[in-house]
Amino acid sequence: MAVPKRRKSRANTRHRRARWKASAPTLVTCPCPRQEKVIPHRACVHCGLYRGRQVVEPR
Repeated sequence: MAVPKRRKSRANTRHRRARWKASAPTLVTCPCPRQEKVIPHRACVHCGLYRGRQVVEPR
């Protein structure tokens, strides 16, 4: 089993973990009259439209 020979410094650990931040999802407006924000390439959860077609029952 591989074991590190030396302890990692605090600065190196924090430098490595600095890239772990989450990014906000991209949102687009739905073409329905409510103009809700939805994730692209997904059916709208509010009206059930995807690319101008009704694909699921709205909530």
